[in-house]
Amino acid sequence: MPYRRLPNTDQARLRALKAAFEQVGKVPPSDLLFSQKTALETQSFLPLFEQALRQCLESKDRQIAASKQVAESGRILRLFLSHFVQVFNMCIARGEIKPEERETLGLHDCGNAVPDLATDKALIEWGNLIVDGEEKRIAQGGRCRIYNPSIALVKVKLQIFVENYNTHKDILQTVQKFKERLDETRERADQIILKIWNEVEQSVGTIDTDEKRDLCQSYGLVYFYRPQERQRDFLLGQI
Repeated sequence: MPYRRLPNTDQARLRALKAAFEQVGKVPPSDLLFSQKTALETQSFLPLFEQALRQCLESKDRQIAASKQVAESGRILRLFLSHFVQVFNMCIARGEIKPEERETLGLHDCGNAVPDLATDKALIEWGNLIVDGEEKRIAQGGRCRIYNPSIALVKVKLQIFVENYNTHKDILQTVQKFKERLDETRERADQIILKIWNEVEQSVGTIDTDEKRDLCQSYGLVYFYRPQERQRDFLLGQI
């Protein structure tokens, strides 16, 4: 005898709830295979579950888009910061900037190397250090302004990245909020589906014929054959 399997994905849950709810509109109340109380519960819950699922999916789409913006603006900022430090060090090598001026930009421990800019956090920290330090150096009468790239342009790239980074953080919080809400509605969906399926099977009785199984399936129930049952049916079909 085939066994039923409750939905294990959100889309499967949604299909099961919709299939059951469609029967409410098709079948007279007296012939409905689950109670009116359960029908009303399904009617009020289904829009909430659809909304929670839609909000979660949409927020994840926004997260993916925001993540791409962070990655791209980070790549550009990393390039500008790296080039700025390299030009700064070349100016030192040519004698146009004093080596001790590295300290103003926080580069005193880096020597002639570019600092590690691998992470988003490092990008923001070094970006602020270098931009603030270079503006301070120039304000104090530092020689040799750097123009390729200029610190003003580096600052713009830093601002764009920080804005994208903060937006992404906000979206992550929204995604988590919608995920928690979906988890709650998912648990409720499982309870309602189980109640519907139990009431339907109780109304139909033992699922021992294809006709009864088809009737239950019209209410969203899903049945599976065990491997040995499939093999047996196949062998019977060969006789």
